[in-house]
Amino acid sequence: MNRWAAALVGLGLAAPVQAQEFVPDSPSPFGPPALHTFTEPPAKVGETLPSPSSVGDTPSKDPNADLAFGAYQRGFYATAMREAMKRLAKNKNDGAAMTLAGELYSQGLGVKPSNTEAARWYRLAAAAGDPQAMFELGTMMLKGEGVPQDRAAAKSLFQQAAAHDHAGALYNLGIMALQNNGVVADYKSAATFFTRAADMSDPSAEYALAVMYRNGEGVAVDLSKAAELMKRAADDDNIAAIVEYGIMLFNGVGVEKDEAGAARYFLKAATRDNPVAQNRAARLLVAGRGVKKDIVEGLKWHILARSAGIKDEWLESQLRALTPSERLAVENAVKAYIGS
Repeated sequence: MNRWAAALVGLGLAAPVQAQEFVPDSPSPFGPPALHTFTEPPAKVGETLPSPSSVGDTPSKDPNADLAFGAYQRGFYATAMREAMKRLAKNKNDGAAMTLAGELYSQGLGVKPSNTEAARWYRLAAAAGDPQAMFELGTMMLKGEGVPQDRAAAKSLFQQAAAHDHAGALYNLGIMALQNNGVVADYKSAATFFTRAADMSDPSAEYALAVMYRNGEGVAVDLSKAAELMKRAADDDNIAAIVEYGIMLFNGVGVEKDEAGAARYFLKAATRDNPVAQNRAARLLVAGRGVKKDIVEGLKWHILARSAGIKDEWLESQLRALTPSERLAVENAVKAYIGS
């Protein structure tokens, strides 16, 4: 039974509605770091790819246009591969074209998915000096996908990409510094890597550096700086940062206390199915703090958060106190959200 069905059963519905599958965002060819070791929910996966445009699969007349990547952006993946191969026929050291081929094989876009083939293309592109390929191949080596797992080789590739100011590689090096091969975390080095990546507006790095400023790890405690970075990451759509900045706003940590602002951030993350945000939004709605009191809407979020394992006895007491008609309204609100 999935989370949404469990939510409905928890409300006492006799026949759970079949929940709609939530489709993840389309992957970006140059997405954020794939190395997740913090406990925050996954960050945004780059910019989503648009559906194929109504313009049709027509090559641009601009002689300087990148036809391969242009086709990729419009969703014409087979065309993107053909154009990449044309570029390689003209220049066998075209690292960007090789990297695009690797991405297509990695995601199975227009071709049969193959980590082995993706790694082969990334290796060729990395040898040709393409920083994105260095990052992608390093990530595959770190995870052992398509290649033998090799943490040292992955780190070396991240270092090479970082020398080209690749934000994702810098972020991963920061994470590896925190892990430090199971020894004491190297917070100072991690902060240096995160700072460089955050200066390039990498949301994951902004979030990580905000946590370090808040906790005084690798840098001196600076709650104002922590709040500034957390807001940047939140506004760059890092889900964990959206929740954390909402908490900082509500409590007035490093920033002026703003319950209404906190409610907006919690509700934004709640609609992205973050259970912690759903719980916080539920409490504010039921109590009428920072937002107009709405018990039905609040307990809807509580039911959804509860289905993910978030326990809250106060909200449970509010749920038990509902009249039959109010309870039915909550049930209908949950059903409407699940089916939306």
